[in-house]
Amino acid sequence: MIDGAAIVRRIQEMRTEGYLSDAMLREAVKHLKAAEPRYNFVGVYMLDANSDSLWLHNYLGEPTDHARIPVGRGVCGTAVAEKKNQNVPDVTQRDNYLSCSPRTKSELVVLIYADREIVGQIDIDAKEVNAFSKDDQTAIEVVAEKLGEMIERERKDAELEKQLQAERQQRAQESQQPAEV
Repeated sequence: MIDGAAIVRRIQEMRTEGYLSDAMLREAVKHLKAAEPRYNFVGVYMLDANSDSLWLHNYLGEPTDHARIPVGRGVCGTAVAEKKNQNVPDVTQRDNYLSCSPRTKSELVVLIYADREIVGQIDIDAKEVNAFSKDDQTAIEVVAEKLGEMIERERKDAELEKQLQAERQQRAQESQQPAEV
């Protein structure tokens, strides 16, 4: 059973302690993988909008050959293309399934949004058919929502810092200008 609220609390603690979203994404993967022995892969893919593909940020579990996935391919790419979470009870019934492991029987992909845009996803493979209940999906959605909030906050902080830097530069340039007589 996934305790989404506990994972969210840990992510919030990390934000308070000054960690960046990169570390929070890794922490979420660690907690999700530890929560359920049926999971043979838990990872986060981030969306590269410029190349219209997903890239593997981090994962725990069985190795994968899919470090990059084009939008529209496989369960992960389909989630982005359709802008919809994917709970696939039996991957053998999916035409465009990209096999990471022959042991994977079901897959859940939950999108991560920041500023109402897809920025990534949590991808979980399980060793049994119908591994993901509605409660599991809801708990993971709560975690994805918190991760999205943290990414959004970090982006806004970076933009604000950039604006402040530009203002400082402008003031410094103005102070170096000779006074007009």
